[in-house]
Amino acid sequence: MSDTEDSDARDGPVRERKGFLLRLPPELMEQLRVWAAQDLRSLNAHIEFLLRDAVKRRKSKR
Repeated sequence: MSDTEDSDARDGPVRERKGFLLRLPPELMEQLRVWAAQDLRSLNAHIEFLLRDAVKRRKSKR
């Protein structure tokens, strides 16, 4: 396995990630942190989950 192909039990092989800065209001950030903790995810993983879900729902409406 290469460095970018480490295995993750939930997602299979880890894909290359591209980082970017995301500015959020503090209240929203805290709400997302709490929600992520309830779902046993990191904040980053939870935001990615929410974005993937939103894209999937948008595609299914077409």
